[in-house]
Formats: sequence, structure tokens, C-alpha cells
Amino acid sequence: MDRGPHRQALRGGPRIGRRDGLDRALRKPSEHHAKTRPVTDYIKKILSARVYDVAKESPLDPMPRLSKRLGRPILLKREDLQPVFSFKLRGAYNKMSGLSPEVLALGVVCASAGNHAQGVALGAQRLGVRAVIVMPRTTPAIKVDACRARGAEVILHGDAFDEALTEARRLEAEQNLTFLHPFDDPEVIAGQGTIGMEILQQHSGPIEAIFVPVGGGGLAAGIATFVKYLRPGTKVIGVEPDDAACMKAAMDAGELVMLPSVGLFADGVAVRQAGAETFRLCREHLDEVITVDTDAMCAAVKDVFDDTRAVSEPSGALSLAGAKVYAAREGGGGGTLVAISSGANLNFDRLRHIAERAEIGEEREVLLGVTIPERPGAYRAFIAALGPRAITEFNYRYAHGREARIFVGINLPGGKPEKRALVAALTAEGYAVHDLSDNEMAKVHARYMVGGRAEGLADERLYRFQFPERPGALMKFLDALGDGFNITLFHYRNHGADYGRVLAGIDVPESEHARFAAVLERLGYDYADESRNPAYALFLNDSISG
Repeated sequence: MDRGPHRQALRGGPRIGRRDGLDRALRKPSEHHAKTRPVTDYIKKILSARVYDVAKESPLDPMPRLSKRLGRPILLKREDLQPVFSFKLRGAYNKMSGLSPEVLALGVVCASAGNHAQGVALGAQRLGVRAVIVMPRTTPAIKVDACRARGAEVILHGDAFDEALTEARRLEAEQNLTFLHPFDDPEVIAGQGTIGMEILQQHSGPIEAIFVPVGGGGLAAGIATFVKYLRPGTKVIGVEPDDAACMKAAMDAGELVMLPSVGLFADGVAVRQAGAETFRLCREHLDEVITVDTDAMCAAVKDVFDDTRAVSEPSGALSLAGAKVYAAREGGGGGTLVAISSGANLNFDRLRHIAERAEIGEEREVLLGVTIPERPGAYRAFIAALGPRAITEFNYRYAHGREARIFVGINLPGGKPEKRALVAALTAEGYAVHDLSDNEMAKVHARYMVGGRAEGLADERLYRFQFPERPGALMKFLDALGDGFNITLFHYRNHGADYGRVLAGIDVPESEHARFAAVLERLGYDYADESRNPAYALFLNDSISG
């Protein structure tokens, strides 16, 4: 079945699609791309950047527990301690403070659902400037209230960032406001580059590598340009989510790449295309780009908490997740690694989801789907086969037949080697074992639905959807299906984010495939077909062989 532009794997979290308005707006011609600026130009801009009217020199804190575990010194640059709990105020204020009084008098406008918006609001408050901030209607109230508390005019428009951005560009033209780009502007880049300057001032000894989160590339471009100019032997490494790696795609291709969609878990770096100027600088100065998944970011959030008692947002812990990948690759006993804690604007409700995934991301927990005999004593025999290991989760329900399927979580202090040994041992005992630790559908949905098996659903198709978390979104989904298709399974769980994730089984006979594809296209929500997912066969549908 052809699903058109919405055919997506949805690995690691939901994705944003259909952002042509965003693409056009972010690619709007700008005079600062008219010529290539020499590196010394940026060094001067960074050294003279006016960021300390609103920002403070954030500390460079040691992480003793993680350093011991990785066998090398790990330092964390604490940008989460800025007045807006993010580094974004540096670039926003540096740009605004350089505008002429005549331009400032007319006001500024931006589109943002989070940290850039708060940086602009604080800068405008400090300068006594009118600030118009367009945010999607799905933006959490805590972020909207934070901007309004600083005197900004907040306009809620659209369900996604692209709609908010289109409206901001319209207001820019209509009211002669100055648009503040979130990353692709030399003054913004220079403002963010002051973080690199501070790191070198705070740590005079050798630094093997500095890890920087990458969204549009403003932070990475600024830090890399400064650090490589003064200390060319220090590596500067960008880190992106594996489902939003626009800079890595551009670096690999040698040109800007527009991703068809991006994951939203690390919403602070959910950018489909890097900036033209940021890409130019990153291509010249970054040593490499590392990608990590959702579980690795959750594990890094826990690492930050364990060593500092601070709670990072997912994108705030992104660079630390990359540093851990690098340390594992290069081995212990190496030089100092520095990661940027870029933000802590986290919705409290998301902590539950992060906590659930942190141990998997650290590879200290494995999730298995195991087939055991359906007979007395089989359950006890299986537990005995696990040995003294702690069980973190166990889901099972009796089913008619000779086999039973269980969903089990097991704590593994020995990490990946212990997981391999356990799976091998269970297989040798005659158990059929599926490792579900990297199966997104299993982790988000199936684990909560074990026992809901059904017979006689040969035409059931299973889909994972994501949609804006707002009133009416579910009704839109049901209205699109109409009365022509029967829903056979449904699971939704709130994760405290601005998007919802739903698993739905729908009865679609083969003769109706084309009509159903048209319904999905009209619906406009991103989705993934999970009909062949092994977790579905194991736990949810008796019509499919596991």
C-alpha cells in the first residue's frame, strides 16, 4: 500500500512532516549570506559579543560519578543555569543589542516553541523593546507564561512550528518588525560562540574534545569556529538525535539537505535543515557529528541528575550522550571531555517517560519477548533460568494453546555483554527469545497491552500515529476514519509532550487498501505501519505466527 509522503519508520519518537512553509521561511534570502566572512571576523565578533548584560559565565562542573565510570574526566558546561535556563539568550541578545535604535523602536518578532522565545523575551525586556513571539497552540503553558511574564506579546497560531513561523514572517512584513532567526545569523552565532570562549578560559589544561548539541547549527558553528582557531588540537564534535540529524546529512552530502521529517523527542533540536552559514562553518571546523537515540538521551538526563541533581531537557543532555558514545568508542584513560548542558526547560510530565527509558539507554535493562510452554511449572522454570538477576517488569496472561508469551524486563548490571550471555543462555534452554529493547512500538505501547490478544482478525492492520496534543485531535482522527473502518485496537498514553502517540488496530480488507490509504493522506498525521512488528505477533494478534 502506497502511503505517500507519510511513509516513515518513526524510530526513536514521533516526527514532524509537511513543513513546506517552514522550509520557505527559513530559506528566506538574507544579506548576511551575500559573502563569506573570514574566521577572524567571527573571532572578533565573539570576543566583543554583548551577552553579559543578560547572561552569566556559566560554571564548568566536574561529573565525578560519570568520570569514574568512563575512565576519563568529564566536565559539564552548565548553560541550564542561565536566567532562561538555556544558552539561547546569548545569541538573541547579541543580535538585538547590535540593531540601531531606529530599528529597535519598531520591535522584533520570532517564532519559537521554547528556548529561543524566552531568550528573545528577556532581551527585549532588558532593552525596552516590543517583542512579538508566535508560538504553536500546542506549546506548554509553562513556556507561554514565561514569555508573557517578561512582557512579550505572545500569539498562539497553528498546531506546529511551521505554521507559527509562517505567521511570524507575515507579521514581520505587515508591521515592519525585525525577524530574529534562531540560528542562521552571524550575530546569533557569535553570541553562542562565547560559550567556547568561556570553556577555554575556565579550563586551561588540555581538552581532548568538546561535544555540542546541534539543531540548526548556531551553537556548534560559534563554538567550533572559536575553539579551532585558538586550540586546533581540541576536537569539536556535534551531536544530533538519529531521527533529526540534518547537519550530519549535510556533512555527508557536502551540501544542505532537507530531511523529510524529524523526531520531536528532543524538541530543542528538531530542525529539518541546517542554516547555510552554520553549515559552512561546521563543515570547516567540526571534526565529526555523532548521532544518538532517544534511550541514550534519557540515560544522559539521568547521568546529569546523578552528578549535579539538575534535570536537563532531552536536547540539554544530547551532547553528553554523544560524549558517552565517543568515550565507549575510544576507550578509557583518554583526555578530558566537555559536554554542553544546553537547557533545562522540561515539562515535569515528561520525567516519567525519561525515567522509564534511562536504564535501557544505559544498557542496564533489557526488554525481552519470550515464548514459554503453557503448562504448570513453566513460569517457575523460566524465573529460575534468569538466575539471581532483578526483574524490572513482567507481563503475562493465560492464552489457550500450548505456548505462552511473556514480556519481561531484566536488570543487567553487566550491560551489553551480560545481555548477550543471557539471551544465549535462554536460547540454549529452548526458549524462543525476541530482544525488544530497541523496538519503539513495544516500549511505548505493547508492554502496557500484554493480555489483549484477539483471534479472527486476519484483516487487522496496525499503525502508530502522532498528532498535536490538543483538544479535538482525537476526534479529528475518528472523523477521518468515519463509519467505514472498524477500530479493533487502541492504545494512547500521555508522555507530557506537545504531541500524542497512538497505536491503533484497524480492520482493513484487501479490497479497501486503496481507500484506506486515501483516508490516511487526508488525515495528515505522521504514521508508521507496525503490522509486521514482532511485538504485535507475540502479544496482540493470534492470527499471526510469532
